[in-house]
Amino acid sequence: MKEDVIQILENVHEAKEAIEINDMLGLKSAEEYRDLMSVLEELVEEYIVYKTKKEKYLLLKNCPGIKIGKLTVNKKGYGFVLLEKEDDLYIASDNLNGAIHDDVVLAEIIRSGVKKEGRVLKVLKREINDMVGEIVVKDNKMFVDLDDDKKDIDLVLKKESFCNCVPGHKVVVKLVKELGPKRYLAEVTRILGHKDDPGVDILSIAYKYAIETEFSAEVEEELLDIPTEVDKADLIDRVDLTNQEIFTIDGSHTKDIDDAISLDFENGLYVLGVHIADVSHYVKENTALGDTAMMRGTSCYLADTVIPMIPHKLSNGICSLNEGVIRLTMSCVMKIDKRGKVVSYDIFPSYIKSRKKMTYDAVNDIIMRDIIAPGYEEFTSTLKKMNELAHILRKEKESRGYIDFDLDEAEVVQDETGRAIDIVKREREDGEKLIEDFMIAANETVASHIYNMDLPFIYRVHGTPNNEKVDDFVNLVKLLGYDLQTKVTDLTPIAMQKLLDELSDKEEFAILSSMLLRSMKKAEYSKDNIGHFGLASKAYTHFTSPIRRFPDLTVHRLLKKYLVEKDLSMSTINYYDNALVEIAEHSSEKEVASVNAERDVLDMKMAEYMESHIGEIYDGIISTVTNFGFFVELPNMVEGLVHVNTLKGDFYNYIPEKLALIGSNTKIQYRIGDKVKVKVIASSKATAMIDFEIVKEERKMQDGNQE
Repeated sequence: MKEDVIQILENVHEAKEAIEINDMLGLKSAEEYRDLMSVLEELVEEYIVYKTKKEKYLLLKNCPGIKIGKLTVNKKGYGFVLLEKEDDLYIASDNLNGAIHDDVVLAEIIRSGVKKEGRVLKVLKREINDMVGEIVVKDNKMFVDLDDDKKDIDLVLKKESFCNCVPGHKVVVKLVKELGPKRYLAEVTRILGHKDDPGVDILSIAYKYAIETEFSAEVEEELLDIPTEVDKADLIDRVDLTNQEIFTIDGSHTKDIDDAISLDFENGLYVLGVHIADVSHYVKENTALGDTAMMRGTSCYLADTVIPMIPHKLSNGICSLNEGVIRLTMSCVMKIDKRGKVVSYDIFPSYIKSRKKMTYDAVNDIIMRDIIAPGYEEFTSTLKKMNELAHILRKEKESRGYIDFDLDEAEVVQDETGRAIDIVKREREDGEKLIEDFMIAANETVASHIYNMDLPFIYRVHGTPNNEKVDDFVNLVKLLGYDLQTKVTDLTPIAMQKLLDELSDKEEFAILSSMLLRSMKKAEYSKDNIGHFGLASKAYTHFTSPIRRFPDLTVHRLLKKYLVEKDLSMSTINYYDNALVEIAEHSSEKEVASVNAERDVLDMKMAEYMESHIGEIYDGIISTVTNFGFFVELPNMVEGLVHVNTLKGDFYNYIPEKLALIGSNTKIQYRIGDKVKVKVIASSKATAMIDFEIVKEERKMQDGNQE
C-alpha cells in the first residue's frame, strides 16, 4: 500500500485528508482505512509525506516551501539548515524553535531570494546520545561542561555515575531522559582521563565525533584466527607477481601500506601496475570484523594518532604490503600510450613481494634533484620512468579539465608527551603527485569497467558547482580589483581550471583557491554515477585504499563477486542495488565526521602551539573579513582573529560591498589579501582560539593615500 499512496500523491499538489486519500485509492473497509492510517504515519516518520496542522497529507517533495536537513548552529546563536543540491537555509536565533546544533529539523522558508531564510517547524531527530565534556564543580556540585559549546543543553548528572570522577576528568556522557526543554538527566559512561594527561585531548575529539577507539571482544576473538603470514593455500588461482619489480612509496612514518606499483614497457606502451592490498580476503561480510569496518567507515588520522578502521594486526600486519614478504593483492595493470590514454587493462587477484618500502623524501630526491640515497640505486631508472609517465598522465587529465587546487596543508609536530612543538607545511612534490596520478588512473579504470558492465557499484562522485556560489566568488575577485577573462556562464571543469590558472599569479592565490574550493560541492560516495567534476572524470571510484576506507573494501568485494566468481545473478544484483545505497550514505557521513575531527585536532594543536608564543610578532595575510574583525593566516598556516575592538584610533565598519573593514574617520581599510603584521595576544587550547592584534604600521586608505 505504501507505493500506492506515494503514487497517488505524486500528482497531487494540495494537501489531502486521509479519507480523501482513502477514496482515491478505492478502499472500502474500516480495516483498510486503519492500514492506510498506519502507512501514512510511517511515511511521515520517514520524511516522505508531510502532515499539516490540520492533519492533511502531501508529499514532502511537492512542498517547495518545506525543507528537511541537519541544523548547524554557530556560537552567535544563529544557524543554517544544510540542504542537498541547493543552498543552505539561514535560521535566525529567534526562529530555532528549541532546535539545537546537529538536530535534523523540518523547516519552512519565510523569505526567498539569493539568501533564503527560514524557521524551524519541528525537531525530527536529536542525536545527542554520547557527548564529551569536562567534569567541573560549581557550588559543591559536579557538572559536565560540554566540549561542544554549540550544544545548548543543560545536563543533570545521576549521582551514582560520577563516583570515580574528579574535576578535570574528560568523560563521555549518555542522556537518560529529558527533564524539560533542553534539560536532560545524564550519566557518565566512560572516563577518558584527566584533561592534562597525554593523548586525552585527541581522544576527547574522537569521541565527540563518535569515532570508536577500541575494538569489541568479538573482533578480538576473530583476530585469533587471522594469520601473521600468507597461507600457501590462499595463493591458488592468483597471478604470481613476486618476480616483478614492485615497491611501495609512502611517508616515512606510514605503517598501513595498501598500494604498491610497478612499471614495464611493451610495444611502445607503458605497462603500469597498481597492486592493492586484498583486505577483503580477511575482512569478510557478516563477521564482527566486517561489521566493525563498515561501522567505522574510515581510519582517522588525528595529528600523530591513528584510529584504524581495522585492527593493527591487519592494517599494519597481514594486509600491509610490507617489504620482503608475500602479500595478497588485487591488481589493475594498464597499458598506457604516450598521450596518457589507457588503451587496455586487466583487473585480477594476485600476490606480490614488495622489493622496497620507499619514502617520499628519498624518491623526491631522486626524481627532482638526482640525489640517490643508499639502497635506491637499482630502482633509479624505474623511478625516473615512472615520473615521466606521471607527467604524461597529469597532462592528459589537465587537457580534459582536471582541477589541481594544490592547497597547502599544515602538519603538527609533537614532543614525546603529545604537546605541539611546531606547525609546518606538508610538502607535496613530484613523488606525492606520482602516486596520486597512478592511483587516479587505477580508480578510473576500475570504475569505468564496472560502469560499462551496468552493474551495481559504489562511485566517488563530485557534482557540478552551484551557479550562485561561483558567481559570488567571481564577484569577490572583482571586488579585489581583478578583471577576469574567464567566462563561468558554462560551468565545466575546463572553465574552472582556466579560472584557477588566471588567479595563479595573484598574491592572494592561496586564499582565493581555497575560497573557490569551498564554493564547490563536496565529493561523496554514491551508487549512482554522476561523474567527478573536480577530476573531470566520467566514472570514478575508490579502489586503492581498502585498509583505510570502507568504500574501497566494498569495491574489492564487488570486483571479486563480478569478475572472479562471475556471479551476475539477479539475487546478487538486487542485493547490492539496495545495500550500496546505505553503504554510500554511511561512508559519506563517517568521512565527514573524520574530516571534522581532524580539523578540530589541528585547530586545537595550533592553539596549543601558540600558547608558548604569546607576545611574538609575525607577518601574515588577511584570509577572511567579518563584521566582528578579520582572520590572519601566518606562513605556517596558523590562523588567528584580530577583533574589531582591538583596532585602535578609529571606529571600523564592515562594508560588504568592499569586503573590508573601513575606519570611519581615517578611511583606513583591512580587506582579504592584505599583508599585515600581527602580535599574538592570546591563545587557548581549550577553546582552540588564537587572538592577534595589529602591530602599528602604515595602512592603505580608501583613496589610495597612506595614513
